[in-house]
Amino acid sequence: MAARRALHFVFKVGDRGRSARFYRELLGMSVLRHEEFEEGCKASCNGPYDGKWSKTMVGYGPEDNHFVAELTYNYGIGEYRLGNDFLGITLVSSQAVRNAKKMGWPLKEVTTGIFEAEAPGGYKFYLEDKEQLKQDPVLKVTLGVSDLQKSVNYWSDLLGMKIYEKDEEKQRALLGYADNQLPNIEALMKKENQKILTPLVSLDTPGKATVQVIILADPDGHEICFVGDEAFRDLSKVDPNGDKLLDDAMAADNSDKWFAAQKMKKASA
Repeated sequence: MAARRALHFVFKVGDRGRSARFYRELLGMSVLRHEEFEEGCKASCNGPYDGKWSKTMVGYGPEDNHFVAELTYNYGIGEYRLGNDFLGITLVSSQAVRNAKKMGWPLKEVTTGIFEAEAPGGYKFYLEDKEQLKQDPVLKVTLGVSDLQKSVNYWSDLLGMKIYEKDEEKQRALLGYADNQLPNIEALMKKENQKILTPLVSLDTPGKATVQVIILADPDGHEICFVGDEAFRDLSKVDPNGDKLLDDAMAADNSDKWFAAQKMKKASA
């Protein structure tokens, strides 16, 4: 069985054009692949919506060895209410800091050499003003939890993450995957009476590999999706036409005009 690795974080975006500009031009990420779907995902990958949607994978390198962002866009949804669970992604890139300043994008220095930039939708990124790492510049994802020890137990004991740091006084912990092996997640979660949002299911992507996924929820309801390794490696190959596919889809997206003609606003979710 394959070693576990964190693959990506999903952002639901209401303004695909501004979001693409932020991730490509400010953060300096590349479009790794772009896919359009005519109906909702049976594993609720796009949320509880049945209509047309797309996903765009963006990052600093191939999904095989980089942590990337998945931008999920539902054609009929204009904005999403931001919760208090996602606290930010930290990455190392002085180039991203320079890009933000050049673009006139708001930056706030939260501590010496670390700047906060807000993506469309309110998602926060913390940019360390240092030379970008040769390996993946994405350092960590920060999530808010209601019970630190309960969450640490879940992510370490059940999901197999290694505890790198834990500070009881500041109520924070740093966890990640080392070189452990992926257990039978579904059987383990059932045995431990943990929440399974989507039992093991096969998902098809037109013209690409069929992958098996299982989606869990941690004690605070954060969704965690485990994906079969072999098929994912085939599905996640970098598409050299990714940028063009995204640009073509945005150019062909007349949903704003349609809603305006109907004197309606896109839904908020």
